[in-house]
Amino acid sequence: MRRFFSVLLLCALAGTLALLSWLVRKDAYGNFPEPVFVDIPRGTSSWRIGDELTKAGIVRNPLLYEFSRLTRLGIGAKAGEYQFTHASTPAQVFARLAAGDVFHIDLVVPEGSTMFDIANLVQRAGIGTAAAFLQQARSPDLVRDLAPSAPSLEGYLFPATYRFGRKSTVSDVCQAMTAQFRRVDAELGMHGDPGRVVTLASMVEKEAKIPDERPRIAGVYAARLRKGMKLDCDPTVMYAAQLEGDWSGVIRRTDLASTNRYNTYKNPGLPPGPIANPGRDSLRAALHPLVTDELFFVAEPGATGAHVFSKDLAAHDKAVSSYRRDHRKRK
Repeated sequence: MRRFFSVLLLCALAGTLALLSWLVRKDAYGNFPEPVFVDIPRGTSSWRIGDELTKAGIVRNPLLYEFSRLTRLGIGAKAGEYQFTHASTPAQVFARLAAGDVFHIDLVVPEGSTMFDIANLVQRAGIGTAAAFLQQARSPDLVRDLAPSAPSLEGYLFPATYRFGRKSTVSDVCQAMTAQFRRVDAELGMHGDPGRVVTLASMVEKEAKIPDERPRIAGVYAARLRKGMKLDCDPTVMYAAQLEGDWSGVIRRTDLASTNRYNTYKNPGLPPGPIANPGRDSLRAALHPLVTDELFFVAEPGATGAHVFSKDLAAHDKAVSSYRRDHRKRK
């Protein structure tokens, strides 16, 4: 009789385990009219995780989550916030937690983006409003020790791909981007106040379309600075109009005549700060500009992205005429 009950108990246990195993692999549970988020702090026990998942309607019972974990001994859930949008089996839920498939927002910031561009990217990503980002970016406090003369964070919001959590703020974005700038700054070996280098690099970034031309463009600006010539940089005119909230999308005569300090057609020397956020190659070009006696450049005919470089005004005027003829023809 005792043997009979033992066999019966073993059969019941085997049946229970078989049922649990089937439920873990096949019981796709959860019906979400909208995404559900579950935050798992570091050090949370497995049973507590199962309980939170059950309360959120992601698994049917904490036991099913616990059993799914026991089938993969030595592997645990990783801390973080997870998003669930559709029904999943306990095994699938645990696999996501074990892999650390946490919810994140990707923020991709291209090289040459201005703080105005980044503000729009931040808003589209749902991290915060463009206005809130600009308010933060207009204060140079995060780089005051590094660049005492910086008028804002423009130039120090390093362009890259960033990942943020659902609860991240515009302050988190600015801190992450300026921290990355500091890492690149150390990598390139910039010293002293980097304001001059970053400002020149931002102009190079906005002008260069062909990567190999970056040092050459930096060299032209360096040569003009040595001779005391105005830089006549179109992107600075555009940026001045953006700062004044008057950028129409094309450079107008009124833009060229603007007395804004960023307008290098009217003001000698570098503008008072960067006009965009340069990438690593443009920063390197500004640190090591090509030594040249070329003083002018204009876009090459044919919309190739390349430029025609000239040493004197007569040659430059000829190149400008060729560009304008080609531009009218293509238009």
